[in-house]
Amino acid sequence: MSGCCAGGRAVTLRPATAADVPALTAIRADPEVRRWWRGGDDLADSVRADLADDDLHVYAIEHDGRVIGAIQWYAESDPDYRHASLDVFLDPAVRGAGLGGDAIRTLARHLIDEYGHHRFTIDPAAANSAAIRAYAKVGFRPVGVLRRYERGADGRWHDGLLMDLLADDLVE
Repeated sequence: MSGCCAGGRAVTLRPATAADVPALTAIRADPEVRRWWRGGDDLADSVRADLADDDLHVYAIEHDGRVIGAIQWYAESDPDYRHASLDVFLDPAVRGAGLGGDAIRTLARHLIDEYGHHRFTIDPAAANSAAIRAYAKVGFRPVGVLRRYERGADGRWHDGLLMDLLADDLVE
């Protein structure tokens, strides 16, 4: 996994390691996070699988010396469609302080400066209005609804919202 990112305004991003699995698992187990993030019965195994995925770059988000979440990205490698897709989750105890936006800005700036990415996508659940508002504050714009995009814990299909961000539209 590639190294990353100096700090943002209030957060630091660093490659997540096996030592982060307990903290990230605890955050993912919170009902407010679990509602939106996939994971089987063994969330620690899900976190470890993400860390082991060679195509996925996972960073721990730290604030005041403590892991408060994770942000990850993967790249579309076809040069004619090149872009990076992002996902992020935060401990609900720190939401509302702009830390998620700071993490996204920090990662996007890194991907622009170090990898030359010009476009980013993110795909929150269409019902996740808090995440959608947070992404819009950074500059993401809705592209369209992905109908019946993801199966929820209830076994039913739920819509997603595809959002994208061009490097020029990043709100610093």
